[in-house]
Amino acid sequence: MVKCVSILGSTGSIGRQTLDVIRHLGSIRVAALTAGSNVERMEEQCRSYHPKLAVMATEEAAKALCNRIGDLQTKVSWGEEGLLEAATMAEADCVITAVVGMVGLKPTLAAIRGKKRIGLANKETLVCAGELVMAQAEQYGAEIIPVDSEHSAIFQCLMGCGGKREIQRLILTCSGGPFFGKKPEELKAVTKSDALKHPNWKMGAKITVDCATLMNKGLEVIEAMRLYRVPLNKVDVAIHRQSIVHSMVEFTDGAIMAQLGTPDMRLPIQLALTYPERLPSPVERLDLFGCGELSFQKPDLETFPCLALAYACAKRGGTACPVMNGANEEAVAMFLRDEIGFYDIYRLVSQAVERVPFVQNPSLEEILESDRHAREAVRALSQEKHKSWI
Repeated sequence: MVKCVSILGSTGSIGRQTLDVIRHLGSIRVAALTAGSNVERMEEQCRSYHPKLAVMATEEAAKALCNRIGDLQTKVSWGEEGLLEAATMAEADCVITAVVGMVGLKPTLAAIRGKKRIGLANKETLVCAGELVMAQAEQYGAEIIPVDSEHSAIFQCLMGCGGKREIQRLILTCSGGPFFGKKPEELKAVTKSDALKHPNWKMGAKITVDCATLMNKGLEVIEAMRLYRVPLNKVDVAIHRQSIVHSMVEFTDGAIMAQLGTPDMRLPIQLALTYPERLPSPVERLDLFGCGELSFQKPDLETFPCLALAYACAKRGGTACPVMNGANEEAVAMFLRDEIGFYDIYRLVSQAVERVPFVQNPSLEEILESDRHAREAVRALSQEKHKSWI
């Protein structure tokens, strides 16, 4: 069990739930908290948890926070430099990476080099630079414990496993999002409000839209193959509307092991903090007699082509994945600003993957450059006139 944590992205959904778990456990100290622009919520967290360091995304937000918590002993910083300081604080033995997007990559690598335990909720880190991240984790002896419910489920199913040779396949479950069962014609005119109505989970806007397009599951497929070092053809996706089975592992003898629970992120968060121990948690217990029928279906790749695109990029390797991820972040942001339609997300991302130059064995600098080029490509493509892909 860890003793002291830094939380990157403390004001977001995962960050807030992490602090709830810490409050419940009662024995873990908070070294650092980082956030984007929510100064008011950061002030509340600083007064409740008394971190040594608080980091905001911008200098303006940092100055506003300074004015609010001048009576505390908390140091205030901002930007990438502040994130790196939070990720490498000597007193923190664990870093929860709950920031969204590529901004989490450099701090995660810095924490790995500091031999911290990484509570990984930032899937883009492994999607864009998984081989580099896992190699450094092995080199420096840093633990990576997944916080995503699906990868935590696989992690739990593999406890006591004899090794990769026993794994037949990993089965990531997926709720199907708010548009499950719909056909392309029905989704042409859906709105931001429609896409943000996730049936089971309460999450941030970006990841909720990714769930609606199934891009989130595509990112998780890439994350799983890198985190667990298995080939792409051993990672499958099953639509499971109830979000009770969080993922499964099929072993070579035909046995399938699953992790079940109520849809509550505090369970995987707590395990990342207490592993290898299990302690009582604030999570509501699953009522097996009241959870109803559990169903599993294949994903509809025609209606949700982002998942197929993610498989294709994972198969290609190199910079295909960071380009896809960066393009998707940019396209989703545009969708959330009501600048493009729902299916324009796939159109722009797929075209960016084709347009941005490909590098087979990229360095960290080339990965970051590919991300930048992908975002630029999406902005340029959105200004051009294209026929709808449908």
